[in-house]
Amino acid sequence: MALITLISEPQAKAGNEFYFMGPLTECKDCRLKGVCFNLEPGARYRVAEVRSQRHSCEQCEGEVVAVEVEKVPTPGAIPKKGAMEGVTLTYSESKCQEVSCPNYWRCHAIGKRDGQKYTVTSLGKDLECPIGEKMVAADLL
Repeated sequence: MALITLISEPQAKAGNEFYFMGPLTECKDCRLKGVCFNLEPGARYRVAEVRSQRHSCEQCEGEVVAVEVEKVPTPGAIPKKGAMEGVTLTYSESKCQEVSCPNYWRCHAIGKRDGQKYTVTSLGKDLECPIGEKMVAADLL
């Protein structure tokens, strides 16, 4: 399901993806904030279509453009035990702090919060873990 939102002009290209990290406090009095901040904080979105409507924006240093976006899965990592496509799970971020690990950003998925429920949309390969955890790549929505 596509949603309408406003994003900065440089981001407004069909196919571009971004994470919506939440509203800016500087925008609390803006008349357009209801359109800009109608997305789910922490979720990843893809621009499906760029519309012709444009508005000036003090925070974006230029114009914002109306776009249709769709929510897309976030790459993550989940424990291999019990991992299945279609299952809804309660996310638990890894306690591992090995930032040099090539899987660090999967194990610490951008925008995903401990205790929140997400659906596994697809499973990938087993991941090598420097601390011995048995993890598998997964897309989370």
